Amino acid sequence: MTIAKIGIIGGSGLYSMPGFTNHQEVNLDTPWGRPSDAFMVGSLAGKDVAFLARHGRGHRITPSELNFRANIWGMKMLGVEWIISLSAVGSLKEEHKPLDFVIPDQFFDRTRGRVSTFFGDGLVGHISFADPVSADLSDILHRAATGVGVNAKKGGTYLCMEGPAFSTKAESNVYRSWGMDIIGMTNLQEAKLAREAEIDYASVAMVTDYDCWHPHHDAVTVADIIEVLHKNADNAAKTVAAAVALIPETRDTKAKSALAHALMTDPKTIPAATRERLSLIVSKYLG
Repeated sequence: MTIAKIGIIGGSGLYSMPGFTNHQEVNLDTPWGRPSDAFMVGSLAGKDVAFLARHGRGHRITPSELNFRANIWGMKMLGVEWIISLSAVGSLKEEHKPLDFVIPDQFFDRTRGRVSTFFGDGLVGHISFADPVSADLSDILHRAATGVGVNAKKGGTYLCMEGPAFSTKAESNVYRSWGMDIIGMTNLQEAKLAREAEIDYASVAMVTDYDCWHPHHDAVTVADIIEVLHKNADNAAKTVAAAVALIPETRDTKAKSALAHALMTDPKTIPAATRERLSLIVSKYLG
């Protein structure tokens, strides 16, 4: 079933995608349960696109409660080959200012116990994750953002923390000493699962404020952050529309065959139930 080749995951402050036409809700059940919300499938920039509100419409789901496997599997069920992930982040460097977009090329995991693989239950897969985002899609997103006038920076490390509380000052200063660029709570698991699903994935990290290391952090009010979220959402909508127009109809990327040399288990020993559950991503390799 191919309904849309391009998927968009919207984060804090972005619960719908302006510019959609002919859109409809698609509710899916996956082997991992229900995604965060119904997928909104429609046309954007002349292409079929599937949009998912990461935290659900109304922002009902904490980062730790997110069913990452269901969200990414749902995208795969719809035929998605490219995922643009949008998320609000804090800045760990003076150079990344509120309203800037950062398109990270690395992640650092500070979460605890989140499930970030489809494998297990008798089938072992080890993906390559040295370069965790799609270089092709990152290039497109950077071109799109700068093209619509957004101050976008390509490259940098996204530290993924557990949450939902924000960092202590001690933690924030340690992350800065490590050279981290931005801090968020969601994108690492999405990136890993998208790679296992052979989907090209890249993040647009929208800076809302400086993390608590900054001397002026305590002067930032909730109203200030909400104002930035609204402005970021407007810039995100412009960036996404421009990026969608640039995404090619066919792809020749590393992610497209990420599982080609990743499956370790002797096919004869894979339990039938596991083989069936993962057939959407492994059948072309297992026969």
